[in-house]
Order: sequence, then C-alpha cells, then structure tokens
Amino acid sequence: MNSSHCLHTAGPSSTAACYHISAARALSRPVHLRKQHTLQQSSCSSPAQTRPSRCCIASASSRDHSELWTPPTTLEMPEVQAAGGGAATVSTGYDEHRARTPPPDLPSLLLDSRIVYLGMPLVPAVSELIVAELLYLQYQDRTKPLYMYINSTGTSRADGETVGFETEGTAIYDTMCYLKNEINTVGVGVAIGQSCMILSAGSKGKRFMLPHATAMLQQPRVPPTGQRQAVEIQIKWREVLAQKQALLDIMSKTTGHSVEKLDADMQRPLYMQPKDAIEYGIVDGIVQAEQAIIDKVKKPEQYDKEAGLVARPAQ
Repeated sequence: MNSSHCLHTAGPSSTAACYHISAARALSRPVHLRKQHTLQQSSCSSPAQTRPSRCCIASASSRDHSELWTPPTTLEMPEVQAAGGGAATVSTGYDEHRARTPPPDLPSLLLDSRIVYLGMPLVPAVSELIVAELLYLQYQDRTKPLYMYINSTGTSRADGETVGFETEGTAIYDTMCYLKNEINTVGVGVAIGQSCMILSAGSKGKRFMLPHATAMLQQPRVPPTGQRQAVEIQIKWREVLAQKQALLDIMSKTTGHSVEKLDADMQRPLYMQPKDAIEYGIVDGIVQAEQAIIDKVKKPEQYDKEAGLVARPAQ
C-alpha cells in the first residue's frame, strides 16, 4: 500500500501517523523522486486530511524543496482548573507563584529556600557566587529573611596558604549592608578571618553558631610576593595595611569593641568557642538541636492554593 492510498483509506485519527511515515520514506528515495512523490501526495490528499495536529507540526517539503521533516514547534499545555470551577488563567509573570516541580539539584534547592551556603575559602569565584545569590534573593523578595551558613577559612586554606584577596570578604560584607532583607548568619564548622567578619555582619539578634563551631580572629595575610621589585612590595604592603584597617573598622562596628582592642587581639590568632564568641559580640546565640531559626518552607501545593489554583490533572 503506498502513502497516497493510506491517506485516502485511513481514518482521521491515523492521518498524522501516515503522513509522518510518508515523510520518513521520502528521505530514503533519490532527490528527483522525492519531489515527484511530494507533488503526487499533495494532489491526492485534501487539506483536511493532511492537516497536522496541534501538538506536532510536520512538513515533508518546504519552499526550498529540502523535503526534511521539521520538529514540533508548538506544545499543548495541560489545562489548569480554577478553585471555583472552569478554566483558570495561568499568568507567566515573574515569580507570581512557585514552580510545581522541585529544583533540579541541591544548590538550587537551598537557594529556593533562601539559604546561602559559604563553604569554601574566599576566592574570587566563591565571592562572585555569594554576591550573586544575595542580590537575586533580594530581587525575588525584599521582605523575606535570608539565611547564610558559614563554614570557611577565609582568604586562606586550612594549611595557612593565602588563596584570595581581602577584598573578597569586604565585597560580601558591602552587599549584605546593601540588602534590605533581614540576614540570619549561622557559623558551621569554622569562621576564620574574613569569614568571621561576615558571620558578625548579620542582623542584630540573628547571628548564631552551632554548639561545636569555632570563630577565629586574625590579621589579613600577605600573599606570596615572588620575584618583585622592592617598590612593588612596598606598595602591596601599604595595601595590606589598608585592608587591615578596613577589617578593624568593620569588626568594631559589628562587635562594639574599640579598634585598639581589636588590633591588640589580632596580633595573634584568637580562637573562640560559641560562648566566647557571644561574649565578644561575634554572635548572639547558640543554635540547639530543638531550636529552629528558619521559617517553615511552604510546599508547592500551598503556593498553588494561595494563587487560586488546584492540582493539575494526572498525565
């Protein structure tokens, strides 16, 4: 049975399937026969029989006579029923109501719950990501609080090698001050140097540490100078001193201590357990096992209900 006979004898439900089979068979024929076959098919079938379905628009020939099948260009979306009955209008406005499916990965899930996790040393890529997440969450909603969990060794690794600039920490701090949202900071593991400054920069009364976390104050570290001229080392040293002064000024504002006391305490690394950090003014409390500092996250179905929508029909 050829393709034209199939189009005449088959019912409307199988017209699209036969049409696709005809297009696939045409690809295996020589070019001079493809055009002839296409013209024959167009003359034998009526427009009503060869009209493609809404969900799948296919064409066996085009104006340039490529005779290639084109992929679907439209998709039929399932209807959404309103709570009062009838069809509901689904708006595509930005963030009008949440997605009906969970985020694809763990970082996206944390961000979806307004959680920012700082778990690496402050290198440029990390600070860029943290700043971007903070700005995004404020753009999404200026009234809801943010939750920042900190487990970072600052601008150096655990072995003491400097891997980042001091400006990475001040960039995050300035962004936190710029935001209008309430920021909850939680120390997890360690918060050293610039990370300790970020921990203390949370909203007053919303700075916490876990029971076995550690905070540590230390001076900015000088990165390796390498083979540089003496004047370049001198310029870099002046920049390090300026960064140290900026750190002292920020910590004085967040802890309430004088710059002189902070400078004296930073002459050597100063480790603090949660109780010591509370007394020093780094944090305001210790998070216990039964204490919740994050609001209960709503389920997607709850957002749909508040938006006047019910569950989508099963596919």
